[in-house]
Amino acid sequence: MALGCEGLLTLTIKMRVSPEPSLFKELVSLMKRYREALNHAIKVVIENKALSLGKAHKLLYSVLKERYGLPSKVAQDCYREAIAIAKSWLGNPNRGRVPRARTPRIWLTHRYSYRVRDSYVEILGGFRLRIIGWDMRYDNYPNGDAILLFKDGKFILGISKRVLKPAKYIPRGILAVDINERQIVIGNGKIEYRFETAVRRALHYKQLAENLQKRYSSPKYNAWLRRRGIVERRRYFHRKARNIVEDCVKKVSHTIVSLAKQYQYAVAREDLTNLVESLRKLPKEHRVSLLILSYRMLEHWIDWQCEKNGVPLIVVDPKNTSSTCPMCSSKLIENGYRRLRCSRCGFEANRDTVAVLNIEKRALIKMWGALTPLNAPQMTDVAPNR
Repeated sequence: MALGCEGLLTLTIKMRVSPEPSLFKELVSLMKRYREALNHAIKVVIENKALSLGKAHKLLYSVLKERYGLPSKVAQDCYREAIAIAKSWLGNPNRGRVPRARTPRIWLTHRYSYRVRDSYVEILGGFRLRIIGWDMRYDNYPNGDAILLFKDGKFILGISKRVLKPAKYIPRGILAVDINERQIVIGNGKIEYRFETAVRRALHYKQLAENLQKRYSSPKYNAWLRRRGIVERRRYFHRKARNIVEDCVKKVSHTIVSLAKQYQYAVAREDLTNLVESLRKLPKEHRVSLLILSYRMLEHWIDWQCEKNGVPLIVVDPKNTSSTCPMCSSKLIENGYRRLRCSRCGFEANRDTVAVLNIEKRALIKMWGALTPLNAPQMTDVAPNR
């Protein structure tokens, strides 16, 4: 990573860890107690608006130690995390229900609650966890706070690190990104790449979960709610669908930014905020929810990869990018399946190619100012002023 003076980035390095077999149950018990204590602390902090450490300490410290049996430092970490979650929720104008922790977890403060030695992580309380694997590229950066999760029978430790943000280069051109249900198309006037989305594969597992729920349900009684095996299987299908979408989005966003960095291009994408809001008005189906998830994830990961790699990012208005001629700005007409043609200048291309060219054009205008139309006629001296 090239270093610059653009500020700092906060990264989370995730690693698999494994405790000693004799302390497995004790550690899981501590993490479950911490989860219940955290949910109680979140509720108290929000109800009393105890957003300062002093006020939260008076309200929660003794309760967390006595009722939930947390060690002193773990109790302090618990209400610190509760304050952070409460501030985030209160600051969201579109907040929903009060947030709750569902996965057994524990917040760890560096040097006071945990420390890394060789290939082991030592946690307050005498727990020693062996590190199974981790990303060593950021070992030279100091460790920050960490979160230990127990999910699907595995312990996952996430350690935060602050690294220098790379300086952004001056772009030589634009790499435009167009997203639709089936494909993610990137390119410009010279190159074009297409990537299949994961919506169809993820939809398969969403439908499996829905069919399983219907099979064990009736108009009067939902039997599947009382059958643990059915509940776990349904959760597995939903988790599998989400993982498929997330894996695809991460890989595609990394490829997009890597190509942009290789050619010294800026990445241009559409502002998908209004699109996501319009999708919410459609009938509630699995496909709609997956599209929203895919769009929002891709938007997030493209932005993050650009920040991490020092690639310039330009966000443009998505209005009429797939229906306007990129040459003369006229209205395009359909000329076959996903083919569009301009009746004014004769330009013809695939709908996705049209969108990519329009996104590139708008990004260039935003970056360098107004441009002459690509098909502008040659200027002639018809009325010279002698």
